[in-house]
Order: sequence, then C-alpha cells, then structure tokens
Amino acid sequence: MNKYIDHTILKAVATEADVKKICVEAAKYQFASVCIPPSYVALASKELKGSGVDVCTVIGFPLGNTTCETKVFETKDAISKGATEIDMVINVGALKSGNWAFVLEEIKAVKAACGKTLLKVIVETCYLTNEEIAQVTEVVLKSGAEFIKTSTGFGTRGATVEDVEIFMSVAPNLAVKASGGVRDKETAEKYIAMGVKRLGTSSGVQLVEGQEIKGGY
Repeated sequence: MNKYIDHTILKAVATEADVKKICVEAAKYQFASVCIPPSYVALASKELKGSGVDVCTVIGFPLGNTTCETKVFETKDAISKGATEIDMVINVGALKSGNWAFVLEEIKAVKAACGKTLLKVIVETCYLTNEEIAQVTEVVLKSGAEFIKTSTGFGTRGATVEDVEIFMSVAPNLAVKASGGVRDKETAEKYIAMGVKRLGTSSGVQLVEGQEIKGGY
C-alpha cells in the first residue's frame, strides 16, 4: 500500500517541523510522495534528496479560482524549487458556469508549464453533479494531464467510490487519485482494488501500520 500513498500535510498552520516530520515518515515507509504547500517545496526537496520519494505540491489551492496566469507561474516556480509532481485545482466556478473550453485550456496551460512533470487535476467532486463529473473527466483526458483527482480535502466531502467509478467508466486509461476521507485500511484497499493509482491522505503511517485513525485528511 505504501507506494500508493501521497503523504499529505496541507493545513494552513503546517510548520517547518510538521513538514520535516512527514518527510522523515515518507522516506521511512517509502511512500510515493509527500504533498505539501508550495512554500515548503524547497525544504521538502532538500529533506527527501536521494530518498526516492517524490515532492508533490498544490497549485491554485484550495479554491481553484486564481487566474490561469497565476497557476502557470505557481507551477513553474514550484518545479524550479524541486517539485516533481503537481496537483492543480480547476476553476470550479468556470465549470459550473458551463465554460468548459476555459477549464480545458487552463489545464492544458498548466500541463505545458509542467513539461514532463506529472500533473494531477483536482476537480473537487463534492461540488459537481454526476453528469459534471463525467464531463470533466473527458476534459482532463483531453488536456494531456496524467491523473484526475477527486478532492482537495477542504470541500464539503472527500472521495467516494461513486466518484471513482464515474472517472473509470468515462476514461479507464486515465490514472485516478482518491483524496479526502481515506482514513482506514479497508477503504484504502477498496480503492486500490478498483484500480486507483494514488491515495491522498494525512494518515499514511496509520494506514500501513493498521492503526485506528481518528480525524485527519
């Protein structure tokens, strides 16, 4: 399970000590990545050098309604400081307005800024209808991004099995990251069995050790 986990700390009050701690844990358990705020990318990159663990950061987080130009700058800046994976939040308001062309072009612009760096697209399923989830899956597939991701963890809910089923029914070859609410081993194993490639969680250590989890992302 460890190789599926993006070990995450994105709370507003996350300190340098908090980030160093999850880097130590990620290196120990060989998680896929740490997912940390952009301001800590350089620190995490230094802490994880030579560990084999990727450094993931978030763009346009958590609301997604910064400008496209801002997201492109954030992406380039993060990569220059050592980010090896990017999780961007789409402009949910544009989607809800029916401006699908804008949503597509924004993702494509961020992917262009990423180059060969892995891009995961957060669509924040809690705010979308099933029909919108299906349509945005098609958009992400067209954009060239490698992953579609359910949630920021800061919305009204996290991932659900139904969300993932919609993603996979529309684009079975698009990688999926389930985030938010992955707090027990049974849930994590269910997503993995479905074909999910990454799990975004702040409870990675507890998941791999089979501990009881209370709260968390």
